[in-house]
This record gives sequence, C-alpha cells and structure tokens, in this order.
Amino acid sequence: MTTDLKPNSRERLLDAAAALTYREGVNIGIDALCKAAGVSKRSMYQLFPSKDELLAASLERRASAYVAGLLPAADSDLGPRERIMHVFDQVASQSASPEFRGCPYLSAEIELKNPDHPASRVAREVKGNLTAYFRTEAEQGGASDPDFLARQLTLIFDGASARAGIGAEHLDGLLAPTVAALLDAAGLH
Repeated sequence: MTTDLKPNSRERLLDAAAALTYREGVNIGIDALCKAAGVSKRSMYQLFPSKDELLAASLERRASAYVAGLLPAADSDLGPRERIMHVFDQVASQSASPEFRGCPYLSAEIELKNPDHPASRVAREVKGNLTAYFRTEAEQGGASDPDFLARQLTLIFDGASARAGIGAEHLDGLLAPTVAALLDAAGLH
C-alpha cells in the first residue's frame, strides 16, 4: 500500500508564498500565489483570512529552518567569538548562490513599510531573536558593551545580506575581517 505524500493545500500555499516572495518580493499577486500552489483563490481564503496572513504564516513557518541555517549547533564546543563568526560565515557562504536574495525577513520589513503588518511583526521577531543571540554571545565573550555590539552585528548582518542579495557586493574576504575588527574593538575574546 502506498501513502499519498502530496502536500496539502495549506502547505503548498505556504511553500509557494515562501518561494515567490523571496524571489519576487511580497507584492506578488494572489493569482500568482494560487497558481504556483495549484490552489484556487476560494481555497486560499478558506485557509487564510488574507494574503497578509498567508505571508506572515509563511515567514513564521520557515523561521526555524532559516535560523538553523545560520547558527551553530547548540551543543557545539565553539566559543562566543567563533559562534558569532559562524553566523557571518554562513551568510557569506549562502550569498555565493545565484538564488541568494538576502535575508527574507529584512526584505519583508523593507518592502512592507508597515510595522503593524502581520508579516512585519513576524520578521521583526525573527530579527530581534538574532540580535538577542548576538547579545548573549557578546555577554559570554566579555564584550565591553554587549547590547551595543549586538546592534552593530545586526547592522552588519543586514547590510551584508542586503548588498549581497542585490548583487552589489561579494562577501567572501570582506565580511569575516569586518566582523573580526568589530569584535576586537568590543574586547570580545
């Protein structure tokens, strides 16, 4: 007996929203989303009250995979400095892919321009969690001002992601020394 492993309509919509909004932006039309998912508009509206809620659910659904692709394993024996550098090494590595369009959470916030949009709230939470990660590592590494360093690292992360995402900058050989200089200046060991 075989089991049907075809994703359901909700999953297909979430996958289509993730792929299309990353590649083309959050202003992708409902018709294109439904066509890519193979779902009718009627079905979409039965599953999600609005396109805004679909976008938010899509961002939320992929958050753990996104974070897992950036952060080192929780049980790794890396020190705080190496744990921070790992995040930037991952960004540099991911940015080499021709499909790289930057941080999907930063992109959503920039494109939506509305802090009250459901997808903006999800994006802000994910970005806030990254800053909190940097702050924790900075504290453990003895940085002189962990909060300030965490904000600086988030700024570098977002700038690097955005510049590489639009093809304006290659991060290899640029990002690691930039972050290392920032960590040195903050006294992080």
